[in-house]
Amino acid sequence: MSESAANINYKELYEASIMMVQQLNKSLEQQQKSNQSLQDQVTQLQYQLQQLTKLLKGFKSERFLPSAISNLQPELGFSADVAPPATNLSDVKKVSYTKTKKSSADIEISDNGTRLPDHLRRETTILEPTEDISDCEKVGEEVRETLSWKPGEIFVNRTVVNVYRRKTASKRGKEIIIKASLPVRAIKKCLADPALLAQITVDKLVDHKPLNRQIEAFKRNGVEIPYSTMADWVGLVAKALIPLGTIHLKEMYKYEYWHADETGIAVLDRAKQKETHKGYFWTFLTGDGKMIYYDYQPGRGGERPLNILKDFKGHLQADGYAVYDELPLENITVFYCMAHARRKIYDAQSNNEKLASYALKEIAKLYAIEEACKEEQLNEEQIKDRRNKESLPILKALGDWMKKEYQQLRPKSLIAQAFAYSIKRWEKLSLYAHTGNLMPDNNAIERCMRNVAVGRKNYLFCGSHDAAQRAGLLYSLLVTCKLNNVNPYNWLKDVLSQDINEMPINRIKTLLPYNWKGQ
Repeated sequence: MSESAANINYKELYEASIMMVQQLNKSLEQQQKSNQSLQDQVTQLQYQLQQLTKLLKGFKSERFLPSAISNLQPELGFSADVAPPATNLSDVKKVSYTKTKKSSADIEISDNGTRLPDHLRRETTILEPTEDISDCEKVGEEVRETLSWKPGEIFVNRTVVNVYRRKTASKRGKEIIIKASLPVRAIKKCLADPALLAQITVDKLVDHKPLNRQIEAFKRNGVEIPYSTMADWVGLVAKALIPLGTIHLKEMYKYEYWHADETGIAVLDRAKQKETHKGYFWTFLTGDGKMIYYDYQPGRGGERPLNILKDFKGHLQADGYAVYDELPLENITVFYCMAHARRKIYDAQSNNEKLASYALKEIAKLYAIEEACKEEQLNEEQIKDRRNKESLPILKALGDWMKKEYQQLRPKSLIAQAFAYSIKRWEKLSLYAHTGNLMPDNNAIERCMRNVAVGRKNYLFCGSHDAAQRAGLLYSLLVTCKLNNVNPYNWLKDVLSQDINEMPINRIKTLLPYNWKGQ
């Protein structure tokens, strides 16, 4: 072989080696990307498994306990003292009643040693010894109390209207008949009176007891009520309360700060033969937490909240749902809920505990400031001043830190997604700190959504879109009762005992739960 041929072979071998190395590097890079993608998928699946496990176990607490709490004490004012454990009921010393006589045989206790409420009615049963006591002197008595129960009684309310005729005839010779007027009712010519209608409605929408279960309970008391009849009664109650619902919403428009949220509800739809339609309750709560309105809409599109929000002016706090940002309304300032941002970071602890813990500690400082304002009972101006001095610097530093850390993270990792959620919305998450009246989170309305969530687990669906609208109206007024510490049964019974349709508006306003003087 010649020298030139040998040189050519070495050159080809060198070039082939270079190509092989490049191909190996490219293959290695692809393999690394594939491994990273698989790792991200595993992380996502682990997160989903964690969320499903929480749902199955019923544990949804997001309480965060920093590992190094001593570092937070100077800034948050945490006490180093550990709270004593809750007392075990088995260790509670028995409480005895006041004795009527100072006698060792005179003892008054309940069966488990707990003092029972004094306001409860007592039914007394006196037991005498079977032995002959004619030659005995009473030296005391032992009183034992237990809580008892009588099932609700359904009975017939019989109203007798006496009719009279004047003995002396009128000038025209016609008889003059005199009789009493029938009691006033919001629902006329109904077989059920206000007390029963109120009980059925409150059982369903406040105590989450479906109509079929109520029907079974009535059967045990010897009364059979058809399902269709009971459903019609609830519909009549909702129809009677429409004037109150309309005025209630108008009263809410006087407030310039609302919370907003939405939750799904299954609805029977004739157009869908094999499955239910998923509608939504678009819910709005006034900033003082005293007035709420549930507006049913068949969908979750951007035009749905306009039904209510077209007449609202002020600050609207939402959970980050993009629809609220796209509202074509100039009079509404939308801002977001810090609790939702915190929740995503909390759920990402398994992915990167160090970064998540730091962010959670900083958010804890913000809530500690809010708690201090509440404890010190500061007014709006004082709260605004405290937030400007303490909260805004924390928010700015935390936002800048998250942006810096995000650049070094894999975009598909849980912690990166949690940071991306907050970074995108940080300005609107921080808006509350520029005021003294807005809240950092939407927790007030989140608590109110439980009424629907628990209810739909029991009654499963609404019978039609109209029925869902009626349920929204009833929820609006009955949950408002709860928010104002008004007994919903007493309120509804009283309202249904009024002729609402014949009342002027100023009289109807007095029947709204927050104006009602019935208790």
